Amino acid sequence: MNKLDSNLLIILSAIAGSAVGVIAGYFARKRIAEGNIAAAKKLAGSIVEEAQKEAETITKEASLKAKDKLYQGKIEFDKETRERRQELQNLEKRLITKEENLDKKIEVLDKKDGELTKRERSVSQQEKKTQDMEREYTALLEKERLQLEQIAGLSAEQAKKSLMELMENEAKTEAARAIKMIEDETREIAANKAKEIMALAIQRYAGEYVAERTVSVVNLPNDEMKGRIIGREGRNIRAIEAATGIDIIIDDTPEAVILSGHNPVRREVAKMTLERLVADGRIHPARIEEIVSKVEQEIEQTIKEAGEQAVFDAGIHGLHPEVIKLVGRLKFRTSYTQNVYLHSMEVAFICGVMAAELGLPQKLAKRAGLLHDIGKAVDHEVEGSHAIIGGELAKKYGENQKIVEAIATHHDDHPASLLGILVQAADALSAARPGARKEMMETYVKRLEDLEKIATSFPGVEKSYAIQAGREIRVIASNQSISDEAAVVLSKDIARKIEKEMNYPGQIKVTVIRETRAVDYAK
Repeated sequence: MNKLDSNLLIILSAIAGSAVGVIAGYFARKRIAEGNIAAAKKLAGSIVEEAQKEAETITKEASLKAKDKLYQGKIEFDKETRERRQELQNLEKRLITKEENLDKKIEVLDKKDGELTKRERSVSQQEKKTQDMEREYTALLEKERLQLEQIAGLSAEQAKKSLMELMENEAKTEAARAIKMIEDETREIAANKAKEIMALAIQRYAGEYVAERTVSVVNLPNDEMKGRIIGREGRNIRAIEAATGIDIIIDDTPEAVILSGHNPVRREVAKMTLERLVADGRIHPARIEEIVSKVEQEIEQTIKEAGEQAVFDAGIHGLHPEVIKLVGRLKFRTSYTQNVYLHSMEVAFICGVMAAELGLPQKLAKRAGLLHDIGKAVDHEVEGSHAIIGGELAKKYGENQKIVEAIATHHDDHPASLLGILVQAADALSAARPGARKEMMETYVKRLEDLEKIATSFPGVEKSYAIQAGREIRVIASNQSISDEAAVVLSKDIARKIEKEMNYPGQIKVTVIRETRAVDYAK
């Protein structure tokens, strides 16, 4: 073999070895690649599996959070629903209360409307009767005038003119003489006398007054008498209560029984009846009715005499008989332990003194002063303050309009006339002087507490304050729950409840205050 062939053989061997190496490398790389691919697939499968597990975990957490929020939302909804339900229940209660109050007011208005209708019919009948009597009276006067003209030979105008001229001349003469005499006397004594009377009118006055109360006590000779007063199966005590209208309280108080009632005249009748029955010893229904009838007649006579005495002492004339009786009834009425009968006479006296000092009609002032509290004679029977009741009574029995206004406004902040101011001042002087009125501190404080308690019992009231010694109650109302219109109704409701549940002298002013505040800050 030559050298060329051996080199060619070497080259071919090298080429064959290279080809074998390339083929071996290819298969080696293929196996490596397949191993890498298998590892990659395995890694990808584990990643996908982990991702699926994580996705499931996230889904479960999201579901739990959603359920928790749903639960919390349900709790809040239930809470809000309960609160709304409670608010609706409270609102329903308030509406029911207001509806009941309105029903009561409507019932009262219907009752008053019925009474007014009856009074209108009665007034219409009386008016018709008065017109008929007026026509008869006019016809009689005309007939009388014609007869007088025939007898006198003068016409009515001629006779009237002649008589007026004669009376005018006589009156001028008498008036000039009286004026001259009065002027001379007045210049000498008027100033000193007026000062002396004024000092006398306002100085301290010592009088005997009974205790202010709604009960009377009757002493018994022994406790056995209580059984006789009660009677078999209580027939005697029922007969006394029915005949007098007063409650008889028989308790453990030794040798005494208590008479309870707001009408002072009826309480006096019951007291006198019981005292006479105890003294007589014969206690049975027939005897009770007999004694009550006699005592009532005596009390009526006492009232009439007391009224006539007061009118005589005050120098007043022309009062209606019923007004005189009302004045007499004040003898059995007290206010803060002050006897209203004596108080009215004092006020009349002081009014007359002040009117004389001011140059006003003295008799008119005395009349207004004496009658200023006549409403207290019936204020336990008629609704309203004694001042308004007294004004209506005075108007009913034909008193002067100035006197009616003075009586009706003597407790107002601004009386309607100068006469009303005089009555108010005289009333204050008589009531406020030392020794005129007495009241225990416990009773006073209790009345103030009761006033505030009644005011705060109404819904929407935040605070209440009794002021001016219990003559006024200030009520602070909630701005959110009480409107301006409701405040007016609230004041009336509080006033009605005070009238119903409390006993007090005079009148109590109810003031409801509703305030709106807006607050901001400048920064």
